[in-house]
Amino acid sequence: MILTPHSQATTPTRRRAAAALLASAVSVCLVAASAPVAPLGVGDRLFPYLGNPGYDVASYDLAFTYPGNNSEPLQAVTTIDAWTTADLDRVNLDFAHGKVKSVEVGGDPAEFRSAGEDLVITPEDSVPAGTWMRITVRHTSDPVPAEGREGGWVRTADGLAMANQADAAHLVFPCNDHPSDKAMFTFRVTAPDGHTAVAGGLAAGVEKSGGSTTWTYRTQHPMATELAQVSIGRSTVLHRTGPHSLPVRDVVPTRDRRALEPWLEKTPGQIAWMESKVGRYPFETYGLLVADASTGFELETQTLSLFERKLFTEPVYPPWYVESIMVHEAAHQWFGNSVTPRTWSDLWLSEGHATWYEALYAEEQAGKPMRARMKAAYGASDRWRAAGGPPAAPKAPDPARKTGLFRPNVYDGAALVLYALRQEIGRPAFERLERAWVVRHRDDTATTEDFVKLASEISGRDLDGFFQDWLYGEKTPPMPGHPDWKPETSAKPQDPAQ
Repeated sequence: MILTPHSQATTPTRRRAAAALLASAVSVCLVAASAPVAPLGVGDRLFPYLGNPGYDVASYDLAFTYPGNNSEPLQAVTTIDAWTTADLDRVNLDFAHGKVKSVEVGGDPAEFRSAGEDLVITPEDSVPAGTWMRITVRHTSDPVPAEGREGGWVRTADGLAMANQADAAHLVFPCNDHPSDKAMFTFRVTAPDGHTAVAGGLAAGVEKSGGSTTWTYRTQHPMATELAQVSIGRSTVLHRTGPHSLPVRDVVPTRDRRALEPWLEKTPGQIAWMESKVGRYPFETYGLLVADASTGFELETQTLSLFERKLFTEPVYPPWYVESIMVHEAAHQWFGNSVTPRTWSDLWLSEGHATWYEALYAEEQAGKPMRARMKAAYGASDRWRAAGGPPAAPKAPDPARKTGLFRPNVYDGAALVLYALRQEIGRPAFERLERAWVVRHRDDTATTEDFVKLASEISGRDLDGFFQDWLYGEKTPPMPGHPDWKPETSAKPQDPAQ
């Protein structure tokens, strides 16, 4: 995710790993049948009730039927296949914004109740640990924003899209809504004729029946719930080819296809540029979903990144800036999507890297010096740490505005850590580290500790002290190689488009 600045804005802001995190909270999952129904969580420091212990999701099958407008609930069926990691008398799913009609566990009807933002399911018989479990939930999915919450469905001028970061996927469908539990996805979307539906992954079939069409898409790599994407609208899908014959497809409002084409045709080159830095693109396809909506951000939904239409149509944004933001979201496919932060405190690994390659692209392609941007970030870093916490220990956001987690400390503040690391270990070691990181943890989750360990391994040095200061310190440490850099004592607003 990257926040979209207004015209005059300030700087914009494997499975076994998942099982380990879930196991840490299993003790609260062994709920006796007579115990009170309660929301659970995997113990994330920032979102303690997010996710659920006791099982590990392997796949989601999501079926949505769109009524033809974006103000009525969609009819939906969510099917979850999972392995249990504990004996379960009850199963908690995250789900908070829709009506549940029925639930089945292993094909048998199950009782269900709500508790906080959890759907608590009581199977007819308890489910032993190490069991393959299928849960089917028939429900509605409401596109009208939930009171006091943000995210989930985004209502566009001609339909819907998804924006599920940071903890909003469960406003759309029942799930284990924590990045530590990645899974495969199948999407089946039915919409009236005249609409087009596209989702993450590759197309797996189109069926027409009685004035409506059902599109099916499947992922070929595991995905965190926050990265799921479904687009429904009066859209055109544009196809082109990227590096290594990669299928690239963009989804745009039909009326804007010609105006947007000069931007969209840049994507294959941007992917090739990223491959030159960190290695081969990690997924089966890529593309942009350009939505006629005001979200305030762009979002790296896996294989189909969400962009506001105005980023490409408002002349206030210079071309180099727009292209660098496109690269930011493309970079996330490696950093954040393929290698997913295991907890929300590890967010800097995603946003810091995306910002790093955004800035590096601007330097190499538009002559915008990385050093100047990092010096400015250094000046502001102490203020960012005071306001939002150190990069690897961010402060919790306002519960009513979860996107408040996305502050400058995890964007340029985290990219500044990477700059300091490159200064400390040298460019060759840094570049080897970046390539090794996305290979070692591909299709998996990873933590800050994993990054520190790999950096020490690649550089041949113990970097624990370096990272402790840069990632967790209240004050920004001295910048290696730049003893003249000093923190600023007052804010200096800057238009990022300049």
